[in-house]
Amino acid sequence: MFRIAHISDLHCGSPYFVPDLMERAIMEINELEPAIVVCSGDLTAYGFKPEYAEAKTYLDRLDCGQLVVVPGNHDSRNVGYIHFEELFGDRNPVVHMNGVSVVAVDSTEPDLDHGHIGRSRYQWIQEQFSEEADFRIFVLHHHLLPVPGTGRERNIVYDAGDTLEALQRARVNLVLSGHKHVPYAWRLENIFVVNAGTVSTLRLRGNTRPCYNLIEIEGRHVDVWRKYPYHDQERIIQFSADTLEFEKYTSRIEGEVTSKQ
Repeated sequence: MFRIAHISDLHCGSPYFVPDLMERAIMEINELEPAIVVCSGDLTAYGFKPEYAEAKTYLDRLDCGQLVVVPGNHDSRNVGYIHFEELFGDRNPVVHMNGVSVVAVDSTEPDLDHGHIGRSRYQWIQEQFSEEADFRIFVLHHHLLPVPGTGRERNIVYDAGDTLEALQRARVNLVLSGHKHVPYAWRLENIFVVNAGTVSTLRLRGNTRPCYNLIEIEGRHVDVWRKYPYHDQERIIQFSADTLEFEKYTSRIEGEVTSKQ
């Protein structure tokens, strides 16, 4: 069993940040002993150095083989990407571990909320995924597909279509993102797209709750769980990386509905 914990949108420094939620999530994740922890951006509220320092103290306590972190739009405010590089290193990290390849990119632009990958990086992304792997994961902060319950959708990356085409060519299996604090899962052709909610704030839309995701890869079968700090868990989606057959579950908040394909 290869486990990946996926957290997003910490927003350290925000008045809505709840330290107890972050503490609990760290404890739960460490008990799960994931090989990789992915943090898909918005570590901070405004990109200020003290906010980054607080976020780092939390993330440093995660016990995992590899920590993959990208900035979000809040982190790139006020030239915050400089602090990101000082504390976390490369804004486009790449990890190859036990047959799993994770390629993450910074989809932000300074002081703007929208996301962008850029055609100059499509070839780079494909090259990073060219190494032999059993499973390929792409990470960014912004959405590549619209998410229900997020209001007027203006934050899909500007070049989402071209990016998705590049990911198809790179044989990506799974895309992880955050951004709008509403967890969801899509399947688009050969790619499964899963975004996380906010793990540690009360900036919540509708009836969503603070949560994070757990991805479990066993052979070619994948389970993605939504976990609620202090509470329970529910399966978001399960799928086969070979046949692409899947079962997707809506949240219990929305009603017990299961779709199969």
